[in-house]
Amino acid sequence: MHNSFLKIIVLFFFAFITKTGFAAEAQLKIGSLIPKNSLYHRQLMEIGDVWKKGQSGSPRFLVFTDGSQGGEAEMVRRMRIGQLQAALLSVVGLREIEPSISALQSLPLAFKSWEEVDYVREKMRPAMEKKFLEKGFIVLAWGDAGWVRFFSKQAAFRPNDYKKMKFFAWGSELEQQEIMKNLGYTPVPLEPADILPSIQTGMINVVPSTPYFALASQIYNTAPHMLEINWAPIVGALVMNKKTWDEMPLELQNSVKSASDSAGSMIRVQARLEVEQAVEAMRKRGLQINKPSEEQLREWNELAENLYPKIRGKMVQAETFDEVFKHLKAFRHLNTHSSK
Repeated sequence: MHNSFLKIIVLFFFAFITKTGFAAEAQLKIGSLIPKNSLYHRQLMEIGDVWKKGQSGSPRFLVFTDGSQGGEAEMVRRMRIGQLQAALLSVVGLREIEPSISALQSLPLAFKSWEEVDYVREKMRPAMEKKFLEKGFIVLAWGDAGWVRFFSKQAAFRPNDYKKMKFFAWGSELEQQEIMKNLGYTPVPLEPADILPSIQTGMINVVPSTPYFALASQIYNTAPHMLEINWAPIVGALVMNKKTWDEMPLELQNSVKSASDSAGSMIRVQARLEVEQAVEAMRKRGLQINKPSEEQLREWNELAENLYPKIRGKMVQAETFDEVFKHLKAFRHLNTHSSK
C-alpha cells in the first residue's frame, strides 16, 4: 500500500512539472572526433555560447571531443535517441543520416582543388540540406578537414605497394571494405580511437588520414611514411536534431545559424592552411614524405578510374555520382574559358 502511494505521488509530480513547464533545463550536447582545444573545438564552444545566451535558467552545454561518445555512426544513433543534440561529423557519420552525401568524400582523386570541392558542394547544398531535414536533422554549417593521405609503417609509392599492408577502415563502411577486398587490399574495420594502439601492435600498417589528424593523434610516430597524394577531401557538417532546433525561438535559431555559418567558414579556411602546416611540423620530427613520380601518379589515376564503376550505385547513389561529375565538368569548362 505504501509503495503504491509513493508511485502515485511520483507520477503526479512528473505530470505536474510537464504540464506547468518546470521540466529539466535546456541542454545542448555536441559530439565529435575533434581534438580537445583545437580550432574546431573552440568554434563549437562559440556556437554554444550563442545558444546559452538565448536560453533562460541554467542551460547545460557540453562539447564531447576525441570520440568520447563513440564513432560517428554511434554519435548519429545517440542524436536519434536524444543523448546528443548535435554532432560535428565527416561524411562517414553524415551518410548514416543521408547516404547521398557520400558523393562529396568517397570519390578518390575526383577533386583536384578546394575550389572544385567548394563549387560542387554549393551546387548540391540546397538539395542535400532538404534531404537532411526530411530525415529529422538541420545542417547548421559545412566544413572540411583537409585531404586524405596515406600514412604507413613502410615506404610505399604505387597502388600495388599497399597490397602487402593492412588498412584502417571505418567499421561502418561495409561497401568500401568489400571493394578494397575485391581489389586485393586488406581492410581492418576499426573505430578512430583504436587506430593508434592498432598500428603500434601491427594490427594495421596503413592509415588513410588528414595530416592534421595524423599530427594531433601522433599516428606519424608509428607510421612515419606519408604518400603525397590528395586521395580525397574530408568533408563534414555540423548537424542538429530537428527536435532541439524546433524548441528554439526563431530569433535564437537565426543567431545559432549565423554563428554556425561563421564557424564553418573559419573551419574551412583553417583546415586548408593546416594541411601544409601539419606536414611541415611532422617532417621536422622525422616524417618521410614520399612523392610519387608521374608514372606512379598515372597508376593511381588508373586505380581511381577502375574504382568509379564499383563505387557508383554502391557507395554513392548513381544519380548523385553523375551529378558530381556533371558539376566538375562545368567548373573545369568555366575555368578553361576564363583563363584564355
